[in-house]
Amino acid sequence: MKMGTALVYDEEMTKYKLLWVDPACKIEVPERLTVSHEALVKAGLADRCVAVPVREATDADILLVHSEEYLEAVKKTPYMTLEDLKEFTLQYGDVYFHPNIYHCAKLAAGAALQLVDSVVTGKVRNGMALVRPPGHHSMRSAANGFCVFNNVAIAAQYAKQKYGMKRVLIVDWDVHHGQGVQSCFEDDPNVLYFSWHRYEHQRFWPQLRDSDYDCVGKEKGAGFNVNVPWNKVGMKNSDYLSVFCHVLLPIAYEFSPDLVLVCAGFDSAIGDPEGEMCASPDIFAHLTHLLMNLAGGKVCAVLEGGYNLTSLRQSVCQTVQTLLGDPAPRPADLDGPCTSALESLHCVRSAHRQYWSCLKHAAELPTSEISTKCIKLVEEEEEKSAEKEAWPEPLKRVTPPVHTAVVLPDGVACPDGCERFSPSEDPVILNKVRENFLKGSDDSDALTTLSSLTALVEKMEKNEICNGLALVRDVSTARMCVQHAATAHRNRVLIVCVGDAVVPSPGTDDGKTLLVQFSNTESEEQKGKFHIPVCLKEGCSDVSGFTLAVLGLLLPLGYEYDPSLVLLVRTPGSGLCDAAWQQLTGLLQGLAQGHTLVLMQEGEKACVGPTASSLLGVAAPSLGKLPAPLPEDVQALERLRHRLQADWKLLQTTAPETAGGEEK
Repeated sequence: MKMGTALVYDEEMTKYKLLWVDPACKIEVPERLTVSHEALVKAGLADRCVAVPVREATDADILLVHSEEYLEAVKKTPYMTLEDLKEFTLQYGDVYFHPNIYHCAKLAAGAALQLVDSVVTGKVRNGMALVRPPGHHSMRSAANGFCVFNNVAIAAQYAKQKYGMKRVLIVDWDVHHGQGVQSCFEDDPNVLYFSWHRYEHQRFWPQLRDSDYDCVGKEKGAGFNVNVPWNKVGMKNSDYLSVFCHVLLPIAYEFSPDLVLVCAGFDSAIGDPEGEMCASPDIFAHLTHLLMNLAGGKVCAVLEGGYNLTSLRQSVCQTVQTLLGDPAPRPADLDGPCTSALESLHCVRSAHRQYWSCLKHAAELPTSEISTKCIKLVEEEEEKSAEKEAWPEPLKRVTPPVHTAVVLPDGVACPDGCERFSPSEDPVILNKVRENFLKGSDDSDALTTLSSLTALVEKMEKNEICNGLALVRDVSTARMCVQHAATAHRNRVLIVCVGDAVVPSPGTDDGKTLLVQFSNTESEEQKGKFHIPVCLKEGCSDVSGFTLAVLGLLLPLGYEYDPSLVLLVRTPGSGLCDAAWQQLTGLLQGLAQGHTLVLMQEGEKACVGPTASSLLGVAAPSLGKLPAPLPEDVQALERLRHRLQADWKLLQTTAPETAGGEEK
């Protein structure tokens, strides 16, 4: 499979606009598309993508989702007068028609299909379609919410029909509920639809009861429709990441999709007049990254909303740059989810606990009143402040000249795409290693290895190398790497150890290091905030329990800790299968701007290739549909999460007043 990222765009889709006065529709403008594409060109991202031409969707394509009567009605719009178009529009909600919109709507749906073709056939790894009109509100027989044809729903049905995709995940991070997508698949167990959306207890458009958390799907599709209602505006990065870690990702990994489609609406970003949320554009780099190890990396993002032209272009660039494989920026402002987000999180997890084994431990529905329900409607309708949100331009994401460097013994081949790291001859580094770690020993092999690792860490600190892999005689070498990396004033090192071997703890509780160790050994010693042993009954060999711990425990800890370096240690006999190890390696690349150093003992030579592959950005193999984790592991993880959540806010899954409801 090629490593490219597709970009599907055609200026033709800008050639329609609102022809009359309509306050509800005036924000949907052609510039939404032009500023997005121009930003990709200016940043040099468009040139790095594989340009895929658009095509018009055929009648057969459109009829996969829409009724023949509706299609025939829309076909007449190019020939209507202005008055006829106005009259035609009145039968639908918050949408407008134009003589050229039928052509553009066919191009938008066709662009999504071109993207699916390119990704599923392996011509590219992933991609994004910049389209207009958007699609996720469009119903079987009705235009709605600026949408004419349901682009992503058509793409999902097309992928199932043409390519035999058995399981499709649709992630809708637009700030509005995609009721059209939900309606299309609510009884279909082969399509998992996830949507978060501004809801405000049904007071925000589209004001549907079916957008609430307890609308989980119908008949065979029960459990495959996941709604996360935002009942307040102002949601931030922490709220978005929390829902990914504690709802979407656990369910998605259990579902094990063959294809991921994203309804990529950026009205959920800061500054948007529709969403009124406060999530920064760079959060979309992380959301994108977290999806890229599902479905073997087959991710297709299709533009939906986004009406602040500044945050829209910024968010599109963050998404595309991540699809291209560039390291994600350091996450910003992760101060824990707000009370309202936790209430929604609690309700969603409870509503789906009967359908997904990963959520069976979730707390029951809260008995107390949801805090935001008490807000008086008159307060909601108060005139909004004229002050506009201000936010900084995202920092330029600089990709290091060397992506993956390896320190390997003689006789071990350097994996394709990696660069063998030469032993350091810097006298300062050599003397430092002799004095601090060899204690007078004349072990030349140890000197070579330790000095190479020290030099490698320094080059990662300078962003000259993105990540690295080393085969060492003893993984206790990790202590040296940590001590060296943590000497820098602002450095923080996340150490993730997989297996039962004893990895020396840094021995300090100053926050310079955070150690998380996965094993099957129960620790009697009470560890501090920054030393977290995770005990699994069958160790790392139980993929379901291990995955649950990574998604619901390690990732929230890692994001909140925000390290400058991740040290990933695999000890001999860990029992972890290659696919789960690659998933872990891939997911951790979202932290520390991708600066990850993997240490393995020399007996793990067979794992060098798969590990290097993940470090290079190749999507990990699918884990398949995951069985239920062991009940003992679920209980142990829940006890640990409950104990840690006072110190680590991203581990919370219930609002403070209901936190006692979780299983202990």
